[in-house]
Amino acid sequence: MPTPLTYPEFHALLVVPPVLALAVLTWRRHRTPLGFRLGALGVAVVTVLAVGYTAPWDRLLIEQGVWSYGDGRVAHWLWGIPLGELLFFVLQPLLTALWTFQVDGPVVEGVAHSRRARLGGALAGLAVSGVGVALLAGQSTLYLGAILVWAGPVLALQWAVGWRYLLRVRRRVALAVGIPTLYLWVIDRFAIADGVWVISETYTTGLAVVGLPVEEMAFFLVTNLFVVQGLLLLPWVAHRLRRPTADRSDRPVPEVTGR
Repeated sequence: MPTPLTYPEFHALLVVPPVLALAVLTWRRHRTPLGFRLGALGVAVVTVLAVGYTAPWDRLLIEQGVWSYGDGRVAHWLWGIPLGELLFFVLQPLLTALWTFQVDGPVVEGVAHSRRARLGGALAGLAVSGVGVALLAGQSTLYLGAILVWAGPVLALQWAVGWRYLLRVRRRVALAVGIPTLYLWVIDRFAIADGVWVISETYTTGLAVVGLPVEEMAFFLVTNLFVVQGLLLLPWVAHRLRRPTADRSDRPVPEVTGR
């Protein structure tokens, strides 16, 4: 009978190898579509924010009993969170960022983003949190509600900055988000089946796809959206800031065709 995986072994087997492979691919290209410095800055900022923003939320849900860990799977804890989980907050953004570098392209110009568009983007993100607040009222929807409440402010900020640009490069967004999300869904399902972590039946809806709770699917989807949208918006914002003041007007301008 195979020996059950510990949390560090899960990373060593299923998370670190694709991160290293993508790092080598990025290095061999000698540059990222963002440019090395901007790309490195983007990864650093996204990672720091991921750890700082996720850790308190994660600890709260662990204390609530939304999920737990199998016997002997966690050896070390820090701030009430397994060390392997804190490591996940670093490895996942890195994995998704390195994949994004493989599929990203140059900045698409000619995308207007007015004050009204910024307000609409912010409100749309806050609406996500609003749905989450409503779901928190039910015990079986607590986990899903917590995800949406937590995700809404980040989505509000990113969509306020440039949802029109993200819509313009939606194929990049879909590809950059889709592949790592599918991979993380697969290995998450494996970890649950192996008992590395256990998702509470009390605080989840019971809805699942091939055994993977929809709450876990939602978590990896929104977290990868955070990373990808941040990395795609960064060069666009930097490009706009470098343009002359007259060119940075929020007045609509014709969009270019092609990519």
